[in-house]
Amino acid sequence: MTLAEILQEAKKKSPRCRVCPVCNGIACKGEIPGLGGKGSGRSFIRNVQKLQEVRIRMDVLAENRPVETSSTLFGHPVTLPVYCAPVAGIKNNYGADMSEEEYNKATVEGCLSAGTLAFTGDGIDIDELFSKPLQAVLDHDGMGIPTIKPWIEEGVQARIDRFQGHSVFALATDVDAAGLVLLRQGTTPVVNKSIEDLRKMKAMAGGIPLIVKGIMTPESALKCVEAGVDAIVVSNHGGRVLDDAEATIEVLPEIAAAVKGKLTILTDGGYRTGLDVFKALALGADGVLIGRPLALAAIGGGREGVRLALEKIRNELRETMVMTGCSTIAEITADRVKTSW
Repeated sequence: MTLAEILQEAKKKSPRCRVCPVCNGIACKGEIPGLGGKGSGRSFIRNVQKLQEVRIRMDVLAENRPVETSSTLFGHPVTLPVYCAPVAGIKNNYGADMSEEEYNKATVEGCLSAGTLAFTGDGIDIDELFSKPLQAVLDHDGMGIPTIKPWIEEGVQARIDRFQGHSVFALATDVDAAGLVLLRQGTTPVVNKSIEDLRKMKAMAGGIPLIVKGIMTPESALKCVEAGVDAIVVSNHGGRVLDDAEATIEVLPEIAAAVKGKLTILTDGGYRTGLDVFKALALGADGVLIGRPLALAAIGGGREGVRLALEKIRNELRETMVMTGCSTIAEITADRVKTSW
């Protein structure tokens, strides 16, 4: 199947997603459960709009060298610095007749076949929404990144216990989920996390790299540095937790200015193409997480759908690098783009 055919198949299988030609949050605004942004949907929409305001500066007068999209994450080589974002509740949000186990098997295997890594998700039901996704990682020698929501300490420990005795590549926590009303009112609620809480989580994880997702200010990023965190994800949870938030691409440069070189900087929120990835790398990111498009690829085409979607993004990134005179990821710097802010 071609990627276009896979997306057509996804449209049939995911009734809660319209599979719009441009995934910009307008058609689905306010649809939660579903794929939309919270409230007016403006945070999701702004993520995409602000990316469009970053213009790429073409310059082909450069030495003719092979273009290489490869990078590393914590020393591990990847073919491109793009990772599958954690998605949980595939039936609830997409309406897909697909189990969490099937979905995460597709994303983990699809990413590995494309030469990169997948984050897996979490939710109230620890068995269905955490352990089954985790199993997809454990079945592949731990090469994936389980994500734990910011539960109270007992909830965090209960999930870490599920992979004790096994090796996993890294652990993430999406602290931006702290405001999800249903999770905050649960038996084991999510809570805001302090610097000391993050230190405890890193210790509980047994020394594997800790990634904190949901950082939107330089001050929060510096707190992560103080806590000994290994990486952050500049993220507003896809616009699903706070209306009228800033876009991730517009806060990325100031966060990078504050902490670049002190930890790894990843970002998500509205990134769809290799051109978008280029923009994020130019403005200070070390890598990009992509959620909705890779989820649809998994629904429509399983692991092969994910692989093809990532290959498309890689080709777009490579073509953009050719047209800007960049032969390596390290050469994608701020002077390659222009912003309106």
